[in-house]
Amino acid sequence: MHFADAKSILSAKNGMNIYRGCSHGCIYCDSRSKCYGFTHDFEDIEVKQNAPELLEKALVSKRKLCMIGTGAMCDPYMHCEKSLQLTRKCLEIIDRHGFGAVLQTKSDMVLRDFDLIKSINEKAKFVLQMTLTTFDENLCRIVEPNVCTTYRRYEVLKTMRNNGIPSVVWLCPVLPFINDTEENLLGILRYCADSGVYGIIHFGMGVTLRDGDREYFYSKLDEHFPGLKQEYIRRYGYSYNIQSPNAEKLERIFHDFCNAYSIETDVNRIFAYLNEFPEKYEQLSLF
Repeated sequence: MHFADAKSILSAKNGMNIYRGCSHGCIYCDSRSKCYGFTHDFEDIEVKQNAPELLEKALVSKRKLCMIGTGAMCDPYMHCEKSLQLTRKCLEIIDRHGFGAVLQTKSDMVLRDFDLIKSINEKAKFVLQMTLTTFDENLCRIVEPNVCTTYRRYEVLKTMRNNGIPSVVWLCPVLPFINDTEENLLGILRYCADSGVYGIIHFGMGVTLRDGDREYFYSKLDEHFPGLKQEYIRRYGYSYNIQSPNAEKLERIFHDFCNAYSIETDVNRIFAYLNEFPEKYEQLSLF
């Protein structure tokens, strides 16, 4: 872990990454890809120590309330957040200024800040995005080794449901020959239905691999799934988009299930929902 002073914190679309790098150790993480220009080891997390101050200035200067996002690139609840509390400080600022928040994580540490989540949702809108990939708990500990397992994330989603806080699940990636089974998919979908998620973001039954990400992923296949790397290379070569051989069947199951339980699956509509600031609060902010 090392500290840096960032020049800015909010993107043009009002997203922010308080940290750069990650300690969760997910074997498939796209953020490792060389295209993102990391100049330090991925596990040597860069801490944007002035993130709260930058966010304060950015929100004060905004003429209109909106949704503020975090977690799209690097999880806001990595292990260092427990002591640094930069994510919490940023949520406090969002809450104080009446903005909404969209937060993506795999960690149950998000419950530490539940007081702020409730307050933001009461004043404006808070949406929790939770990634679920692997129903089997033992397999989950291999695929996503340094963060809470899927069942615990399901419990977090239920806590949100029980308190009227909307949620969205990211169902990706689906790893060929690892978690691309009907049993795995239905297990996750049942968690989603039971926890009342608004929608599921899903980009096909597969995984994307780029330079940097691919090498790490293949090293973990050698470590945990001997022989599988060779199968990937034989089938897919160095393709970017890797589709499961079970994709067609899994897609049918996915859409049939979501239709039956009225779970939104249109990615454009889900993203529009995530970015939509409640109109009644938007009107109040004008006075």
